[in-house]
Formats: sequence, structure tokens, C-alpha cells
Amino acid sequence: MTSDASLQPIQSAKSAVESLAAVLGAALPGTLASADDPANALLHDAGVARAVVGRLRREGSGAGNDGLCRWLYDAFQSNLPEIQLAVLRFVPALAGVYMSRAVSRKPLAGFEAVLLALYAHAAAQRGSGEAETVSLPNLANPSVYHDAKVPPKTKAAELDVAVLSPALEPHGTMRATRRARIVGAVLELYHGKLAIMPLSSKMEFCEFCVAWTGNRSKLDDKPRVVAAPEPAAAEEKLRRVPLPWELFQPVLRIVAHCLLGPTNSDELKTQATRAAECMYWRAAETMDARSVLAARSLVRLSQMTEEPIPEPSFSGAVETNMAELEAMRANILSNKN
Repeated sequence: MTSDASLQPIQSAKSAVESLAAVLGAALPGTLASADDPANALLHDAGVARAVVGRLRREGSGAGNDGLCRWLYDAFQSNLPEIQLAVLRFVPALAGVYMSRAVSRKPLAGFEAVLLALYAHAAAQRGSGEAETVSLPNLANPSVYHDAKVPPKTKAAELDVAVLSPALEPHGTMRATRRARIVGAVLELYHGKLAIMPLSSKMEFCEFCVAWTGNRSKLDDKPRVVAAPEPAAAEEKLRRVPLPWELFQPVLRIVAHCLLGPTNSDELKTQATRAAECMYWRAAETMDARSVLAARSLVRLSQMTEEPIPEPSFSGAVETNMAELEAMRANILSNKN
């Protein structure tokens, strides 16, 4: 992967900032260079996020000589966990722009090099040939909640094993037939760190999710909590992309976390609700049973969260208990007399 800037090897958070400054130049906020914790600033600084995301979304980005893609690649390959987190923060913009442009068959060697590096890391973490699975209870076995219709004759029936993510095969190149699987695995890697990602990163993902579906939500006709910023003139319009199950599932899992996860941001919940509805209508178009069921369930859960559950009141019980205690006290005193 070539570069338009001469970058030094990244061996620390400070060298990562210096290398990024060489790429972005004047676009890099001054607060980053003077930060006490450069890695934390790379992850959470809003000015850094605007500069990097704006560069990624700029028309013509993602080529083989893109200096920012080279920085993202080198930063992640540094194997410094705090710098790798900073790279993962930009996965929504990286994957969002790449998938929107890939359908037009533009040369995107810079984007692909970064995505393949992230994919290789995810494959190494999971292990060769290891699928991500979850064990589900088999209803043929009795439990404390139900009796089995047909008692097992000899031994209990085995648990049902559902595959959340198939095994990750090694891939050194990006092809159209494996693009959804590679990007989906990168999104699974992002999902694993989603709890510590900044709010702006999650908002960007929901925005790209809506663009990928090519649909409109009923919330598009209502005033939003905070209006989304207008794209810059040099940015390309995002396109509808193919969403097979290996890409649809990790996208929906991230949207579900944004919608139902521990957050106090009404803005994020509104954007995630919009994304969930768009995902449902996209699934309804393809009539894929798994996608329809998963997206419809998420939409229904989002509707349930809009109806607050009243908190139980214990005032009556407390008053009753106090009255009983006073009666017992009076009875004890009368017996002593």
C-alpha cells in the first residue's frame, strides 16, 4: 500500500498523533497535539473525528495512495490496544463510504487494505475455523417452566446450537463475492467495543445504515431532536447497497445496541429507531425470513421502550407495616403493665 506522505512507524500514542498530523496538516485540531492523553484524544476528541471523517467522506478518498488510509492501516498494525480503539472508532465512516462506492466498482485499494487488516485481526482473535455460536435450550427436555410433551426415552435431548457468525476464513484480497462477509466481520469487531465508543461514532453508523437501506422511516416526516449536519459539497451521496444476511445481522446488532443499550442520549435513540425501521422495510423487500423476523422484533422492542413502565409504589405497604409495628408495640407495653 503506497502513500502520499512519508509516515514514521507508529510505536506509541504520541508517534500516532505526529503521523496523523503529517497526513491532515492544518486540519488537525491543536488540542490533539497538546493533549495529556493522546490516545484518549484520538478516540473522543470531536475535532479529530470531524477532520478524519470529513477526509474519509471526501470525494476521491480510499485510493491506494491515500495517506489517511495508510495511517489507519499502520495505526492498527501497531498492536497498541489504545490506538486500535481509535481506529475502530472510524469503522462506521470507513465501511459506510466503502460499501456505498464499491457498488460503482471504483478503485478503493486504500479502504480495502484497512478493512482486510481489521478482518485478519478479527479472524486471529476468534481462531482458525472457529464459528461464533450460542447454545439454545431444547424444548424436548423438561424444565422448571414446562413439561416435555414426549419424555426422552434414554437421555436428554442435546442443546440446539445456533451460529451467530460463521468461521472466518483467511482472505488476502477483497472480491465482490466475499465483500459482505469481510465487512460484516469488521462490524462484529466494532460491535465488540461498542460500549466504549463515543456517541458521535454510533450516530455516524446509524446514518450510514439508513443510507445503505435506501428507505425512509416515518420519523423522516417528523422534527428530529437535533438536525443532522448537511454533507459538505465535496462529499459524495451515499448509495443503497446489497445487504445479505452476513452483513445484515451485524448491522442490526449494532443498531439494537444503540437503541436498547445503556445510553442517556435521546438523539441516538431517535436515530437508531429510524435505522431499525429502515432495516425492517428493506428486509420486507427481500422477503428473507431471518432478516424480517429480526428487524421486526427490534422495531417492536423500540416501540415498547417508548412506553415507560410505571414504577411500583410501596407507600401503601410501608404505611400498613408501620401500623402493624405500632400495634405490636402497644400490645407489648400493655402486657408489661
